[in-house]
Amino acid sequence: MNRIGVMVCGHGSRDVQAVTEFESVAGGIRERLPQYDVESGFLEFATPVIREGLEKLRARGNELCLAVPGMLFAAGHAKNDIPSVLNTFEAEHPEMEIRYARELGLDEKLLRAAGDRIRSALDAAGRDVPLHETMLVVVGRGASDPDANSNVAKVMRMLWEGFGFGWGETAYSGVTFPLVEPGLEHAARLGYRRIVVFPYFLFTGVLVKRIYEHTDRVAARHPGIEFLKAPYLNDHEAVLDAFAERVEETLRGANLMNCKLCKYRKRILGFEAEKGLPQESHHHDVEGIGTGGGHGHDHGHAHDHGDGHHHHHDHDHDHGDGHGHGHGHHHPYPHADHPLGPRTLKRDAE
Repeated sequence: MNRIGVMVCGHGSRDVQAVTEFESVAGGIRERLPQYDVESGFLEFATPVIREGLEKLRARGNELCLAVPGMLFAAGHAKNDIPSVLNTFEAEHPEMEIRYARELGLDEKLLRAAGDRIRSALDAAGRDVPLHETMLVVVGRGASDPDANSNVAKVMRMLWEGFGFGWGETAYSGVTFPLVEPGLEHAARLGYRRIVVFPYFLFTGVLVKRIYEHTDRVAARHPGIEFLKAPYLNDHEAVLDAFAERVEETLRGANLMNCKLCKYRKRILGFEAEKGLPQESHHHDVEGIGTGGGHGHDHGHAHDHGDGHHHHHDHDHDHGDGHGHGHGHHHPYPHADHPLGPRTLKRDAE
């Protein structure tokens, strides 16, 4: 059989802890798949970048590469940016076939991991507040892709119903609405004694830390409500099992990316203009920038990359303000001015 490599494709972060956690997860995947040659890399903000990992796999004689996105849901990064990198590399090196795995998505293993994280927060706080007097708020990353955003809402509903919480709501860390602070302010008015805030994230980073900070802000304004900050998914055993499963199903040919509601392939309400947009990576200008040694390139401020498109990365790259001011090629997010969305963060930057 041909030598088979596995490429774990992460987003990347300027947060060193986030990069370390990703590498730990990649190590866990490597332990579960000893029969394969496993490498990992990032789309942006950290090194090694994806193409460097692919080059290592090619140099070691792997004729087939199974590339898995290290992401929970398929939005622009998993649907466009990573495939662009993979397609470009395969075109330049036709001797190595690359097969792309689907994202983790809605999966029983991920729900089990999420349940464990929420349960740990409840156990640490004590069970003196009944579940029916407790509210769950699940916070997703937030994207300009309604398909990915709706998946977070489904995760919330399944956790809400699975635990039997009194109520459940969904909020997002960026791009879309409601963002964390306005979402939690709304939740605080519903009359529950306890609110559990659960970041549905794989790794820490600027966004997760912001979620916890905004939770503290709202908690300070509502001292009569107990706010619990549940831990994010990280390297839970069930998460590592789900990654290994994605790799194996790609090899078997059972890999099915959920594209039924993809805005790039269907006319989705409010996003009709994005159907049929070409797949291209928007990250060439920031590959390897961030935690890698020696770059010294800070993305905490707006700057010009010479293409006339000013953009900033002060919130772990959630693509600017939603107006297409993130990377120059991004289509404008139609609800960028929603009163509960990105504009609520402007006072943080002032």
